[in-house]
Amino acid sequence: MELDRADWAALAPTMRLPLKETEIVQLRGIGEPLEMAEVTDVYLPLSRLLNLYAAGARQLHRATSDFLGERARPTPFVIGVAGSVAVGKSTIARLLRELLARWEDTPRVELVTTDGFLFPNAELTRRGLMERKGFPESYDRRALLRFVADVKSGAPEVRAPFYSHLSYDIIPDAQVVVRQPDILIVEGLNVLQPSHTGHGLSVSDLFDFAVYVDARTSDIARWYEERFLKLQRGAFSNPKSYFHRFASLTEVEARHRARAIWTSINEPNLLQNIRPTRSRATLVLRKGENHSVSKVLLRKV
Repeated sequence: MELDRADWAALAPTMRLPLKETEIVQLRGIGEPLEMAEVTDVYLPLSRLLNLYAAGARQLHRATSDFLGERARPTPFVIGVAGSVAVGKSTIARLLRELLARWEDTPRVELVTTDGFLFPNAELTRRGLMERKGFPESYDRRALLRFVADVKSGAPEVRAPFYSHLSYDIIPDAQVVVRQPDILIVEGLNVLQPSHTGHGLSVSDLFDFAVYVDARTSDIARWYEERFLKLQRGAFSNPKSYFHRFASLTEVEARHRARAIWTSINEPNLLQNIRPTRSRATLVLRKGENHSVSKVLLRKV
């Protein structure tokens, strides 16, 4: 089904937004103009749809357990959020976490990004993959699959590596701990990839619902460049930042560097690996040039 924004917003006209404007401001990514109207029109209805899917999955689980004569603990509902660098998927994942946690029957919502499953920089360097960071082969896919499988199986506590955007690397002694959530959101560039061996499980096989954030390549390239400039004037100025060497660039030099990174790394990854997985999503959010969602495509049940 393809729905324009107005038709999509009309699906939930009486729902009250549970977030304050100050909370929405805190959830915004760098360079993303997330407004109250966007949250109300697009993401509030989406949170309701996801809530319905999660409730349906619990009912099916109970019926199946009764049929098998078991008393199994409910299985966490797992949502994948995929899309390009700079398309806004991280903001959407954070927003969905907050909205879904406001529903009475899903109060415990955890969010994990696949950045934590990147190989450490030392290992990427050893494998000659530093210039392909973010490509499927730069991730420890077995560890990611094992992590989501453990959460889905109801393990009391599951730990994931912690990734620092400041140091651009895995922090050895830090971890993200997930304890039996009602919903787990897994966000990342390549989370919808099929198995790289052509057989066996991939992490996307464990998703109950998958969201792909889509936009024109030219728009994403522009958003990436503008975000790079904002980071250059902000986070890159920190001497501890991996990208501190870019802090002293002029605006012209910074734009040139951003375009070079986009064309050599991010665009090829988008075209070769990320966008081909769009058809595997349950729902596609299609953004216009102003970063707002213009259309929603939903796979029928």
